[in-house]
Amino acid sequence: MKLTIKDIARMAGVSPGTVSKVINNTGSISPKTIKKIMKIIEDTGYKPSFSAKSLATKRSNLIGLIYAGEVNVEFNHPFFNQVVNAFKSAIGKLGYDILIFSNNEFSNDRENYLKRCKHFQLDGCILIAGEHLEEAVYELDQSNIPCVGVDIELSGPSSSFVTTDNSKVSAKVVEHLYLNSIKEVAFIGGPEDSIISNIRKEAFINNMNQFGMTMRDHWMQYGDYFEDTGYKSMKQILAQRPFPQAVFAASDMMALGAIRAIKEAGLKVPEDIKIIGCDDIEACRYSDPPLATVKQDKDKMGRLAAHMLHDLINNNTEPSSVLVDPELVIRESCLVGTSYMKMQTRG
Repeated sequence: MKLTIKDIARMAGVSPGTVSKVINNTGSISPKTIKKIMKIIEDTGYKPSFSAKSLATKRSNLIGLIYAGEVNVEFNHPFFNQVVNAFKSAIGKLGYDILIFSNNEFSNDRENYLKRCKHFQLDGCILIAGEHLEEAVYELDQSNIPCVGVDIELSGPSSSFVTTDNSKVSAKVVEHLYLNSIKEVAFIGGPEDSIISNIRKEAFINNMNQFGMTMRDHWMQYGDYFEDTGYKSMKQILAQRPFPQAVFAASDMMALGAIRAIKEAGLKVPEDIKIIGCDDIEACRYSDPPLATVKQDKDKMGRLAAHMLHDLINNNTEPSSVLVDPELVIRESCLVGTSYMKMQTRG
């Protein structure tokens, strides 16, 4: 027979409300009573039901997952997929389930995210960045529903966000190239109206200027973070001479497309042109040559988002922002001088 919260309360000689408070770790319950109830739960193998968990708190223990933007990211996106997996694991351990919002249905129904949250009585939301954010995102942000954005700078009264320090992304790339006497560098960014890409572009330009490095107009190209536009952008860069010594692409997928274009032009990576991407997706390790990149700590971002949202829901913290430091990962596509020769010898 399946036990209920009333059965546990009867065995412990307390009210169901007291059992619920112990399960949800709320209220002022004596250590002796907590120990007694927890032992009964452990001995009987009782699994709290959804209604039992939410009885004391009047919460759903549900989190909304929103892939935001009119041009939204896909479930299999190589960067955000890993962030969401880390978030899912961490938020599950904190006692929540996830409800995924359908962006397409949102567009058709002309409903807004805030109404959906209230309808499902969600405790909070995580918003994953897309492009061209819809007004409904900002409406939700400015509500009292706890929200955490990933690569979206939220500013609402109950909102926080976590993102990579995108200025440091470009700074690390330019500094590395400068220290290796590479001073002619092209840039392939995301969409020209992309906030994240523009942060990387401005930091790239500022650091290039700081070190007196060479930029040319046709060396500044833009794509959509995916391989085909990296390929097309690199073709534009190679359409005129002189060629750059190195290319920094704002995503690994565009960097992989750039490598394809360089090879088609009869040039070699890294001997003729060096390539650095951004994200450190799994494909970087298996490309030919293996792709140098700026690693964003996807696992940390997902776990931080989960704990930040949990704290907002429980009023344990004030809204805040967290910038996660990136890490430069040098692989064969950007090796220079003796380092490259040694690797070729080992190979």
